[in-house]
Amino acid sequence: MPELVTFERRSSPMGLFEKLRGGRPGVLRGGDSGDEAHLREWTATHRGVEAFVEPRTAVTETTMLLVDSGGEWTRRRISGPDAARKLARSLKIPVYDAQILGYPQRMRDHDARQRILRDRERRGRDL
Repeated sequence: MPELVTFERRSSPMGLFEKLRGGRPGVLRGGDSGDEAHLREWTATHRGVEAFVEPRTAVTETTMLLVDSGGEWTRRRISGPDAARKLARSLKIPVYDAQILGYPQRMRDHDARQRILRDRERRGRDL
């Protein structure tokens, strides 16, 4: 007769995703001064930057997406749509609602070029 094996389930005080969120289950992390500093620095080092405000979702607070003239982009959390517009005004860059306007074609083109370069590099390593 086969031996019955039982497993003891150990409960941990913090799950994997809770650990990644900073240990606060059910609490979304909003933007902080580090996020704003990154957006300011990125704008200062890129040309033709436009801001796109992305709405809060079930898993992410409001975010601000910056896209430069070549399609390169960065995204960070921000404390809300009003804060995003205020930051864009202070940076003297245009700001759009991503939910209404969508994303610029140059961003999608940039991502497609980067994907091709990554694929070529991967194939070169596999040879």
